[in-house]
Amino acid sequence: METLEQIKARIEPSLPLTKIDLLPNECPAGERSLVVEASRALAVAGFLRDDAQLQLDYCSNVTGIDWPETVIKTKVKKKVQVEGVEQEVEEIVETLRSGHLEVVYHLYSMALKHGPVVLRLRTENRTDKTHLPSLTPVWRGAEFQEREIFDLYGVIFDGHPDLRRLLMWDEFVGFPMRRDYVAPDDFEYEPTPHDEVLAAARKHYPVAATPEVKPEVPV
Repeated sequence: METLEQIKARIEPSLPLTKIDLLPNECPAGERSLVVEASRALAVAGFLRDDAQLQLDYCSNVTGIDWPETVIKTKVKKKVQVEGVEQEVEEIVETLRSGHLEVVYHLYSMALKHGPVVLRLRTENRTDKTHLPSLTPVWRGAEFQEREIFDLYGVIFDGHPDLRRLLMWDEFVGFPMRRDYVAPDDFEYEPTPHDEVLAAARKHYPVAATPEVKPEVPV
């Protein structure tokens, strides 16, 4: 299969106004990704599926990531003069990374038996601009996985055929996989609520309805 550099070099001239970035992954495998702006995502997805050399016809996995605003510290080397002698020193450069949500697609070719190619889309922020185009029209297998990301992260997939919550109930408030999500403490978990969970839930009971908690007896 072609390298990501080769894929990028063929996509950009084939799809005018399309800009693709190559993102290195810090994991041990070092797997890299194609990062595509949302407005060009459907066109790029169609290219990846229909191109004769790629034929990425199978989307095996779609995942979400929450990236809150943070300061990225990077080590850089620079040369300085110390008492007339040039020396190389290392300093820390801080860069503010704005918060956003990310959706990651893992693509394979069942026809040509190669892959994966990893495609990433990013929202503008984590608050009021969380829209991305649904890639379900290109890979139908993404339908339920995009619904899960909508449910747990709050990404709104424009053009999705059935965008509604998948794991949480309709009245549920919030997105449980966000990094700043705080779980409520006014309900008991199943199947066996105990200890801290019971103590937190008990605060919300009416005094008369507070159940008596008997100590467990070792068997």
